[in-house]
Amino acid sequence: MRKRYAAAATLLGAALLFPAAASADIAHPAVVSADPVDATPHVLDGTVRAVAVVGSTVVVGGNFEQVRNAGRSAQPAARANLFAFSLSTGKITAFAPNIDGTVYALQPGPDGTVYVGGRFKNVGGVKTGPVARVQLSTGKAVTSFKPGVPWGRVSSMVRRENRLYIGGTFTQVGKAEVTGLARLNATTGALDPTFDIALGSPRAGELKVQNLIVNPQDTRMVINGTFTRAEGQRRYQIAMIDTAKTAKLSTWSTEAYTSTCNRQAFDTYMRGMDFSPDGSYFVVTTTGGPYGPRQMCDTAARWETGKTGSGQKATWINHTGGDTLLSTAVTGAAVYVGGHQRWMDNPYGSDSPGPGAVARPGIAALNPKTGKALSWNPTRSRGHGVEALVATPKGLFVGSDTDELGREFHGRIGMFPLP
Repeated sequence: MRKRYAAAATLLGAALLFPAAASADIAHPAVVSADPVDATPHVLDGTVRAVAVVGSTVVVGGNFEQVRNAGRSAQPAARANLFAFSLSTGKITAFAPNIDGTVYALQPGPDGTVYVGGRFKNVGGVKTGPVARVQLSTGKAVTSFKPGVPWGRVSSMVRRENRLYIGGTFTQVGKAEVTGLARLNATTGALDPTFDIALGSPRAGELKVQNLIVNPQDTRMVINGTFTRAEGQRRYQIAMIDTAKTAKLSTWSTEAYTSTCNRQAFDTYMRGMDFSPDGSYFVVTTTGGPYGPRQMCDTAARWETGKTGSGQKATWINHTGGDTLLSTAVTGAAVYVGGHQRWMDNPYGSDSPGPGAVARPGIAALNPKTGKALSWNPTRSRGHGVEALVATPKGLFVGSDTDELGREFHGRIGMFPLP
């Protein structure tokens, strides 16, 4: 690291004392610093796939076994796929619920709890299925929360007040059959019967919701995944749902993601999504391979929420030229994208830098209006890529499978602060 350890705890405390909030609600006045704070702890193996801020605590999930505090003399501690650290000091807490599978999604809960989604069966020896609510003070599952999802995978999750939206590969909630998408009562876990959107006809593999986002007003949801039909209508890998009252499929639709891309390698090439802080637009990132500027493989694209009807076109598209973008966070000042990309602004590259391409290894910031890469370029070791980008009122958390962020050692988790 470039900075002294003595300054690390003070810097993190100054940067991170703020209330919990969902990423889509967060507006930044400026682009974050390219110099990450020093005091965040390190994950020593596996991959960080989800981050949530709950009061004065950061909760981190994924597939890993060991973590340690910042500082060269710190000793490793065992943590099974989920751990937490203090916002004010960066120190790892005693929270150790021992989850027996990968954590893919986290959402802040009330009363010092966190919602956890993934591919697991038990939390601390208590059978929960792949979605649970966990108490931060004890690490125990909240037994009054009973969603009744017996198996499958919860890949994505958003909480809005007392509504908890979940998406993945599950087919059952309680006694009801569902198709990978549901809305639960966030207190009891009961299925909301007014939310019933049927998905079908996967383009490849099994039917699944890869990702879901909900605008801050809780009136619009966007989902992506392997489906090609929703409510019997053509919705190829992406659909918008009106959520304000009784949920219904929006008329919004696009043919942009009907490109074949690398169909043999990916059942769906849809990846990360995020709404703008005011909910007026959203950004979608993809994988898929170097198939040129006329296809949506390996891109970030902006879409307008208020549009209706078929044949929607992206406001802008930024191509990497053949490298995956896994995640995005939209803050108003920037659209951050993460993956294992080498370049941005590269529509004519084919695993090579084409005309106008700019180097942005593993992470980049785009202009929200034009989609062009901003000058911000902290770099990171690329690996598989950034699975989690989470905006907070004072910065941007980054979770991945590598240990170099901003040219410093940061084991799979780090944070860029606002200047």
